[in-house]
Amino acid sequence: MKINDRLIVPLDVEKFNEAESIVNELEENITTYKVGLQLYTREGQRVIKMLKKYEKKIFLDLKFHDIPNTVVGAVKSALELGIDMLTIHAMGGFDMMEGVAKLLWQRRNDGKHSPTVFAVTLLTSLDSAFLMDVIGTTNRSVEDEVVILAGAAQSAGINGVVAAPQEIKSIRKKYGKELLILTPGIRPAGSDKNDQQRIATPFSAIKDGADYIVVGRPILQSENKIKTVKNILKEMRDGLKNS
Repeated sequence: MKINDRLIVPLDVEKFNEAESIVNELEENITTYKVGLQLYTREGQRVIKMLKKYEKKIFLDLKFHDIPNTVVGAVKSALELGIDMLTIHAMGGFDMMEGVAKLLWQRRNDGKHSPTVFAVTLLTSLDSAFLMDVIGTTNRSVEDEVVILAGAAQSAGINGVVAAPQEIKSIRKKYGKELLILTPGIRPAGSDKNDQQRIATPFSAIKDGADYIVVGRPILQSENKIKTVKNILKEMRDGLKNS
């Protein structure tokens, strides 16, 4: 996998023109873009078609979480868009994840395009207080919970998981290299933490074993986006050399 393919930029903007401007500005430096709830809710398939026009890979990050039949139906609809990656919530349960995995297995068996599916473990904005106050878990750490959810995803047949940088090593140690890891909460050295609780640098995330990293605000808010991207790619290469 080329290093550029490992870096995903989220189009976390409000309007179509803003998204297209970012894609134009970053040119060939970025191959994959994340389309999340904010932009997709407002602009819908228009954004998907735009990215296809520019021959970009599409990561549809809508984090499907519902009863199994509803999620499988939503994934079927997403597949019609020709996307390359998508997300579901691991907390939706084993049956939900297995239903999605079976759908994708059938598509591959039929010789059809099948995107990579990532199960979201715990959002990087959550911490141990969430486990205690909302889920009621007092005897497991965030890392423990993430590893358990990652195992459920792998058992269900899901391609990979979304996990914070601090959980990469534990997931790799427990489940090996077959389970893909996509890591948000990445901030180059000196960047603001913002609303992410569990963060790391591009260097450390790749070094620890992340397959993909998502870097948003440090790039989108940069006065020189291409320079920022190239610096991040350098950090990633250095991390890969030291892995």
